[in-house]
Order: sequence, then structure tokens, then C-alpha cells
Amino acid sequence: MKNTFHTRDFVLLALLVAVLIVLGMVNIPQPAGLSITFNMIPVAIAAIALGVRGGAIIGGAFGLISFLQCFGIFGFSGMGAALVEISPFLSFVQRFCSRLLVGVFTALVYRFMRKHTGVHVSSVVTGFCAAFLNTLFFMSALVLLFGQTEYLQNMIAGRSVMAFIIASVGINAVVEMIVAAVLTGAISAALHKARLIED
Repeated sequence: MKNTFHTRDFVLLALLVAVLIVLGMVNIPQPAGLSITFNMIPVAIAAIALGVRGGAIIGGAFGLISFLQCFGIFGFSGMGAALVEISPFLSFVQRFCSRLLVGVFTALVYRFMRKHTGVHVSSVVTGFCAAFLNTLFFMSALVLLFGQTEYLQNMIAGRSVMAFIIASVGINAVVEMIVAAVLTGAISAALHKARLIED
């Protein structure tokens, strides 16, 4: 567990925020108003390289960028724009807090995995979990905070909540988890070789 940040850590954080901004503008829109995103990969890398604090910082940055996209900044989210009209505060909570939690829990997953296996396997599992937790927390917050609104009720269209979630993020989630696992494993291997990730 990292207790202090060094100059190279701040450089890595700044680089990961820049990557988040770029990835935020290349999301792949889907019919349900959601999009395939790979922004959880920088969150996973921060969690692996910098622990809970690093994961929380980049997770929070991911959440802030996601909220700004509701206003067309760093990309655009149609669903976000609709939800922010209903409640800017709840929209912020849904987007920011869910992504902050992804950073924290992803770091805890990596810490747990490293007690039982090597860097590469731990990183692959962490990348997978980052994408899984992103979907879990985002959709849970969406249903919890906006489930009774007319907007979301129209999207649910009489289905069960679980059926709505599966229909909305089924393909998205699978693609995100596979890509996040593979790329996080590859990137962390390179960072480990460069001694930016400790044994």
C-alpha cells in the first residue's frame, strides 16, 4: 500500500486524467442511451499502481468527466442530459459517486489478488472487476435514484428491473469487461517492467 505520492506518481495521475478525457470523447453510443466506454481502464491502472488513493482520485476524475458530459463537456451523454434536467444533484451523485467507488473497490480487489497470485493475473482480474463494478454501481445508482421517474419508467417499459438492466448493458458490459481485462493486464505488465508497479 502506497503511503506517499512521489513526483512520478503525480505524473502518472496527470497522464491517466488526460487519457480519461480522450476516452470520454470516443465513447461508442448504444440505442438505449448508454455507451460502451473504456474509461475504467485508467481507473484500474491507477488502482494497481497507486493503491486506494490513486484509484479514488482517478475514479473521481472519471465520475466528474462523466457528469460534465451531461452538459456536452468532454463528450456528450444523451441519457445524462435527460437525467440532469430531472435532478442535477442526483445526476451528480449517480455519476460521480459510482465511479469513485469503482476506483476504491478496484484497488481493494487488486490488493486482495496480490496476496494470492502474481502481478499479471492480479491485473487481468482487476481490469475485469473494474468494468464489472462500473456497470454494477452505475446501473444500481441509476435505478435507485431515477427508477420512479417517468423518463426511466418509459425505458423500462413494463419489464422487470433486471430485464431492463440486461437489455441495456448486456453487450456493452461483456465487451467492456473483456477489453478492460486484456488491456489492463498488458499495460500493467509494461508498468511493472518499468518498475512503476511494485512487487
